[in-house]
Amino acid sequence: MYLEIITPDKKVYSGKVTSVQVPGSKGSFAVLEYHAPIISTLEQGKVKIVEKGTESFFEISGGVIEVKDNIIIILAESIKI
Repeated sequence: MYLEIITPDKKVYSGKVTSVQVPGSKGSFAVLEYHAPIISTLEQGKVKIVEKGTESFFEISGGVIEVKDNIIIILAESIKI
């Protein structure tokens, strides 16, 4: 899967990932390969990225996620690295 995390200021992350966990408006959820297409709002919280067994975290203040054809785009309002 390919992931991009974008803020109004810049692209924060782009690359291939194994899984992504996000703070959805109705609870946290994970996106794995071949996930069904989805668009969801995100709340303040941590985005967890797993890439080749390595975990990375980004703290977002909210935003939107779109998943389609193994491409994940997170539009974050702001981010703490």
